[in-house]
Amino acid sequence: MVGAAEGLSDGSNGLTPINVANGLSEEKIDEIRRLFGKSEGDPLRIVGVGAGAWGSVFAAMLQDAYGGFRDKVQIRIWRRAGRSVDRATAEHLFEVINSREEVLRRLLRRCAYLKYVEGRLGDRILYADEILKDGFCLNMIDTPLCPMKVVTNLQEAVWDADVVINGLPSTETREVFEKISRYWKERISAPVIISLAKGIEAELEPEPRIVTPTQMINRASKIASSIHYVVYDDYVVELSL
Repeated sequence: MVGAAEGLSDGSNGLTPINVANGLSEEKIDEIRRLFGKSEGDPLRIVGVGAGAWGSVFAAMLQDAYGGFRDKVQIRIWRRAGRSVDRATAEHLFEVINSREEVLRRLLRRCAYLKYVEGRLGDRILYADEILKDGFCLNMIDTPLCPMKVVTNLQEAVWDADVVINGLPSTETREVFEKISRYWKERISAPVIISLAKGIEAELEPEPRIVTPTQMINRASKIASSIHYVVYDDYVVELSL
């Protein structure tokens, strides 16, 4: 998961691994699974929390690269339910779909095209979580991603996660992870948390200091950990272990 992707296949069905710089071979995946104590038939569960452009692309890259190893790795992404797609965006999305043959064919195979016709005509309201399942992030309609498993119930998304990728902005990180911490109370071991969040908070008491997203997560989730930094495609990613 460290390194810049060589490519993201718009037409991928999420089942065929693609070449990713510094990517994981199946043997490497098996090695990581052993570190997590995973037995045969128990997949490594990776959950993206937050489905803005940054979080969605990161989760899609993982799905596009490793979705073919479904018995060994499961990837899902959480986003809030209820965000509707306005008529103008639905019309533009329909244009994007029809301009990409591979996307159009994919939706037809998945029997998912009709809802976009109805959205274009104003006969149906589309929702952000609904279109994300088909690979369309509301923040970047012009760049289709691969289909993803989308969960709108936060507890369902994170309760059994082995790896949690925080794609939330720093302004929302504390609030969401305070909720998540309630679902992890009965856990024997804490998951690995990777924070992609950009931004910081400032505190004045008891003394002036900067609070990073990983520190927010540590406080909110009560996970005591060291902080590691991973450079991912020109971004600094905080890794909590």
